[in-house]
Amino acid sequence: MKKLSQLITSIKPIQVVGNTDIEITDVINDSRKAREGVLFVAVKGVAVDSHRFIADVIAVGARAIVCEELPDKLHDYVTYIQVDNSVVALAHIADEWFDHPSRNLRLVGVTGTNGKTTTATLLYEMARLMGHKAGLLSTVKNIIDTREENAKQTTPDHLTLNRLLHEMVKAGCEYAFMEVSSHACVQRRIEGITFAGGIFTNLTRDHMDFHKTVDNYIAAKKMFFDMLPDGAFALVNADDKVGEVMLQNTRARKFRYSLRSMADYKGRIVESRLDGTTLELNGNQVEVLFTGRFNAYNLLSVYGASLLLGFDPQEVLVKMSLLEPVAGRFQTLRSPRGYTAIVDYAHTPDALVNVLDTIREVVGTTGSIITVCGCGGNRDSGKRPIMAREAAVRSDRVILTSDNPRDEDPDEILRQMEVGLPDENRLTTLTITDRRQAIRTACQLAQPGDVVLVAGKGHEDYQEIKGVKHHFDDREQVLEVFAVESK
Repeated sequence: MKKLSQLITSIKPIQVVGNTDIEITDVINDSRKAREGVLFVAVKGVAVDSHRFIADVIAVGARAIVCEELPDKLHDYVTYIQVDNSVVALAHIADEWFDHPSRNLRLVGVTGTNGKTTTATLLYEMARLMGHKAGLLSTVKNIIDTREENAKQTTPDHLTLNRLLHEMVKAGCEYAFMEVSSHACVQRRIEGITFAGGIFTNLTRDHMDFHKTVDNYIAAKKMFFDMLPDGAFALVNADDKVGEVMLQNTRARKFRYSLRSMADYKGRIVESRLDGTTLELNGNQVEVLFTGRFNAYNLLSVYGASLLLGFDPQEVLVKMSLLEPVAGRFQTLRSPRGYTAIVDYAHTPDALVNVLDTIREVVGTTGSIITVCGCGGNRDSGKRPIMAREAAVRSDRVILTSDNPRDEDPDEILRQMEVGLPDENRLTTLTITDRRQAIRTACQLAQPGDVVLVAGKGHEDYQEIKGVKHHFDDREQVLEVFAVESK
């Protein structure tokens, strides 16, 4: 428990009605979690304005309310704190409630369209390999030292974020690494968090359903770098034209990484194979278990951030060779019939292009590429024809299929994808709505030396249809095909 007066020290109320010298048993922003003695923060969300539930939480026993608009009826046994912005207030109250956990960690945030999960996860693994306890907040999972929790959002809400960071501190973690989504920046979920560094991977079209324009999307990412404090580092991809934009107003120390030009951290691909790459980092060669230019960028950012965190440069190079690919990120599976299946999370046009160009670079003209891909429902519909076109022009065969249709008709999503197919590619493209059947068909079409790319879902182990999540794992589906082939 903490005194209400302590919890509101970092916010500037418009007015306070009632006694602040009271004990608070918990801080909540979900009215369903209300109980005796809680502080309820009423937030105006995108879908729901929780000010409407103030009376309900008071009836259950809430002792204090933070809100932007005072209710018509005030109770003398409840304290009301009126603020300009409840979201900002919640951020600082959550930070205070959990004893400012980010101040007691060396926390590094990773933002960008593609590569966030891989970069954050590999930095977590690097810290562990260097002998340090660390935490991870990612799209795939959250980890407190070695204990894992399922992740519900790329960047958690204020209370969950601070709770997880607090648990990392209690577990003895020295470092923490997290993905910072553009949604989280706009919704100010990282408000009040102290970062030791920030990394920018790249920026391509994504989340237009939320941001509406690319300029808004860029501005959202930039908010993260604008809030970095003096003494933190800002490490950006110099080969992405948006990289310099991220650095424009930051107070952090500025660093760049590149595969194409001079930079603080310079990389070069010496040799690329489906099972790994020979990579040169600042003049030193290292063998890594990753394939593709996009992964070379991820590893280069990990290398740079590791040095900026003070890890020994030679030791970092040794540990780079021990890092392993993240689940669902260019996972390579070898068929008993001699073809290769790759499961990858690529769900944006640029990510799909990166993966397909990498495969083509390795297999050349000796093998065919058969791509299985779809697009999610209730998301940016503008990228659907683009995804189909990029898949078609970079593959020998394409099978368009359902991804997570959510509340949309999967066949309508596929029709929107088909619009983007060039005329010359329509004869080499199949549309099979059932994802399981699409994967099996792709594997049946494959010959020795070919590559089957199953793109879009990666680590996800479900398909979401009409609000219900059904178990579905692309990797499991591929392995089931392999099991039949082995008989």
